[in-house]
Amino acid sequence: MNLLEVSHLKKYYETHKAVDDISFSIQQGSIFGLLGPNGAGKTTLLRMLTGIFYPDEGKITFNGHPFDPEKDIQYIGYMPEERGLYKKMMVGEQTLYLAQLKGLSKKEATSSIKYWFDKFDINSWYTKKVDELSKGMQQKVQFISTVLHKPKLLILDEPFTGLDPINSEMIKQEIFNLSKEGTTIIFSTHRMEQVEEICDHIMLVNKGQKILDGSVAGIKQEFKQGLFKVGLGTMPNPAQMATWHFNIIETHDKAFTVKLNEDSTTNDILLHFIRQDIPVTYFEEILPTINEVFIKQVKQTEEADLKTAPVLS
Repeated sequence: MNLLEVSHLKKYYETHKAVDDISFSIQQGSIFGLLGPNGAGKTTLLRMLTGIFYPDEGKITFNGHPFDPEKDIQYIGYMPEERGLYKKMMVGEQTLYLAQLKGLSKKEATSSIKYWFDKFDINSWYTKKVDELSKGMQQKVQFISTVLHKPKLLILDEPFTGLDPINSEMIKQEIFNLSKEGTTIIFSTHRMEQVEEICDHIMLVNKGQKILDGSVAGIKQEFKQGLFKVGLGTMPNPAQMATWHFNIIETHDKAFTVKLNEDSTTNDILLHFIRQDIPVTYFEEILPTINEVFIKQVKQTEEADLKTAPVLS
């Protein structure tokens, strides 16, 4: 079941198209990565999904019905990149206030706050003011404030900013836990290694348009280049290497990175080594990283725009 469906969404400003006819869907309980360079339209898109902005055209379907910001906002948690905590309020007072804004009773809010403060071991922060906390500590409070009401849709924009490795791991595990419990998560970041580690599905946007959409595993397969790393028990001599039906891209210590020719298969590689009595210690396919795919696709769209841009005389 799709918790969120977006159809032909558009948001235009006077000088540019911030979101230009974007469609996608997100399955309930999945972790969906929203990627793109600065100025790609991600923030505008997220603000339409939370009812902050209204689209010029298109349709948003939330939990099986047309999205109604006034009614549905209580089921959404949004942690923006620009943090929104009140600096002079005490942490406990603020989290209680924000939870009640999302529709929880004081009793429900107090119980949820206790659960999360115990889990993150931050009960001693209850009476501290926000501006007394470090940036990383504020980030943890912001995360808790975003999930207190158990949202159906959780939107996280750069949630790991300012966190040390230990606290990053803590937040990451909570993202996985929430997903397992059925929360649908949109995760927006520039950290591609986090995308590979956390997301099931990604969408890449640039200049307001969707340029890539699919599962992380599927996209890595789609953009693979026939590269393999082969570990060898002994190094072959030049005469043996001259008979290989594949290209050597890189030489390592008792290993090679090779690229298949169009008329070759992985079996051809292994057969060559078997016939030449060269022991193979490991054999693995090299798939592109999401970062490599990101850079390649963004560059291609930039180059395409340059080719189609009008020439000014």
